[in-house]
Amino acid sequence: MKVHFLGTGAGLPSKFRHTQSTILELNPIKQEYWLFDACEAVQHQILHTNIKLSKLTRIFITHLHGDHIFGLPGLLTSRSFQGGEGKLLTIYGPKGIKTFIEMTLNVSGSHLNYPIEVIELSENEFNTAIDGIQIKALLLDHGIDSYGYRIEFPETIGNIIQEKLENKQIYPGPIYQLFKSQEYVDYNGELLRTKDFRTDNIPGKIIVFFGDTKPCNNELILVSNADIVIHECTYLDGPLDLSHKYYHTHIQDIIALNSQSNVKQFLLNHISNRYLEEEIEVLKNKIQVENPELNFQLVNDFESYEI
Repeated sequence: MKVHFLGTGAGLPSKFRHTQSTILELNPIKQEYWLFDACEAVQHQILHTNIKLSKLTRIFITHLHGDHIFGLPGLLTSRSFQGGEGKLLTIYGPKGIKTFIEMTLNVSGSHLNYPIEVIELSENEFNTAIDGIQIKALLLDHGIDSYGYRIEFPETIGNIIQEKLENKQIYPGPIYQLFKSQEYVDYNGELLRTKDFRTDNIPGKIIVFFGDTKPCNNELILVSNADIVIHECTYLDGPLDLSHKYYHTHIQDIIALNSQSNVKQFLLNHISNRYLEEEIEVLKNKIQVENPELNFQLVNDFESYEI
């Protein structure tokens, strides 16, 4: 799987960063793309990648501020002409996202040639499952409803230990599939526990996508045991109280969150356009030197990360 960053800036686009938009590529688990937030000109950003709108099946909107949704109407209409015909698209977001979509499509006279399903989140917590993939959304603290999404993938069954099976005079063939798909196999009257003939199962990856927020209790729930956390970090320096005044995250908040959790890696985006690109590199190096225990990247537009 891969995470592709299409927009990594905060509030306003700059010459170097578009606003918030991220793609999760599920291959090889599923031949699909999931989009998290839709920055202005997101469809233009996609044109610079190999991402196909025909394989975009789900969109997750964290909150309804313009820098996270202004690209959505254009993306929806373009999908009609880029292989999306007849293919269901499911959209998740806070209450109001359905009205926004319907209003912009109706006023602009736009017509989609595929069905859409809009699921509005109106409670503190939302849970669903898609082909064994668990999705949890929790409300954050951003002044308006803003959600973080936790994506948990199922574990992968361990590999067959052929030597152990051959010691039982069980040789390669269709029966090996039973040892991967069943808990027990009856072989010549002996009931064999299949996990004794496989390597340990591989835990599924956990990826978390944050909406805009200042620190809150639900952050710790979302990031527990996560492999990758994509988190806003609007403020890379300056007064901590200023970031919280505007319901945003400061780098010191990320450092604190890291100390309270066991996140493997933070990918930080939604970086304020107050910073010049050369300043960001200097600040990144300073943060790393002062916090060697923090595994993080300040991501840029069009960067991709293997999971």
